[in-house]
Amino acid sequence: MPARHLPKLIAPSTRAFFQEARRVPNFPLVERLHGYVYGRWPYLYIGIGTGEHSLARIIAPLARLLGPLFSQRRGEAGEPIHFADTYHGKVVTLEAATQLVTVDREVTLPNLEQIIPYHLARDLILKNPDHIIALQCPCRSNRARPCLPLDVCLIVGEPFAAFVWEHHPDKARWISQDEAVEILRAEHERGHVSHAFFKEAMLDRFYAICNCCSCCCGAMQAQRNGTPMLTASGYVSQVDAGLCGGCGTCQKHCQFEAISLVDGKSYVDEARCMGCGVCVTHCPHKALSLRREAAKGEPLEIRVLLDQAGKGL
Repeated sequence: MPARHLPKLIAPSTRAFFQEARRVPNFPLVERLHGYVYGRWPYLYIGIGTGEHSLARIIAPLARLLGPLFSQRRGEAGEPIHFADTYHGKVVTLEAATQLVTVDREVTLPNLEQIIPYHLARDLILKNPDHIIALQCPCRSNRARPCLPLDVCLIVGEPFAAFVWEHHPDKARWISQDEAVEILRAEHERGHVSHAFFKEAMLDRFYAICNCCSCCCGAMQAQRNGTPMLTASGYVSQVDAGLCGGCGTCQKHCQFEAISLVDGKSYVDEARCMGCGVCVTHCPHKALSLRREAAKGEPLEIRVLLDQAGKGL
């Protein structure tokens, strides 16, 4: 087939993805292809990654064989690049997540090292931020008995939203910013945690907000198993012992197993706490609140970041 006919066989969103990839400085071809595979077949990709797909038994030995080659990658300063540096999530409070899905202009905030403490994928770049897709969660979809509902992964901005919708119209739907806020609120009420996800293969930047539960989420399970894929919100939960009724509701809702009952009162293990705020809103006694904690990094709060950059919303 003549080369001039090839563009007709390539989906418009695929062309847009690769065109945008060419604008990313020093973005390697292998990662462009990696991003295409990840976005085109996310259920297979994540099913293999979490070990839930039958192909995982075949792929896992190959991954272990190639692992040492991957671990030899080095960043610009010679630092070792690990898996978590290429694909990671930032815990965000409900308020911070809401800000991310209600932006009314394009945003370019590169190299947020203090907020996203990984060697790669730490840019917050939003093009057409009101283009949002609700996608059936690949992590939940790969589980035998998943948490419901499924369509709680929010793909934000271009070229990602159009790419996902065009390739997965049966599992994705366009939503408004108001609908995105309602999904975030409903998931928070269910006790699930919002993560802003960044991935090297997705143009080295932010592309989605996932609303995660520890029973289904591959990233949360990887975190528990020693792969540091998640970074804290910048806050920790604190307990007012005078208000605490010792009911254990906060412990029940903590996805990070950071809360226990000690002498009839809730106790927060700050080393485990990721500062999502789920426990705060579920406490019937209003005994919990979030406290800024410098040791937990800087929050991903886009309004604050834009104000600091002189680009306030």
